[in-house]
Amino acid sequence: MLDILDSKEIYNKVDALRLKKGWTIYELAKRAGISSTSIYNWRNRLSSPTLSMLDAICSAFEITVIDFLLDEDELLTLTQEQKELMNLWNTLSAEQKKSIISLMKSM
Repeated sequence: MLDILDSKEIYNKVDALRLKKGWTIYELAKRAGISSTSIYNWRNRLSSPTLSMLDAICSAFEITVIDFLLDEDELLTLTQEQKELMNLWNTLSAEQKKSIISLMKSM
């Protein structure tokens, strides 16, 4: 699993995915709905990505944050049911996620 506190490691993985798609930083930013300056600042270590920024980038790549953070072999260890839950979770709005968490805590 990627260290979510290591912004350089996360940037390197984002950059590898970006290059695989043949996108420029500007194109990735546009697809993710964030500023290219944010990505450049992150690359130059002037800032770190926020979770919402990482989520937007993952959405641009059409993957989940979990898929992004986990190594391939770690993802394969999830059961089909867990994968389905993660995929459903990623379709929820922030308010819906909050409601689900509250519901689960009450169980």
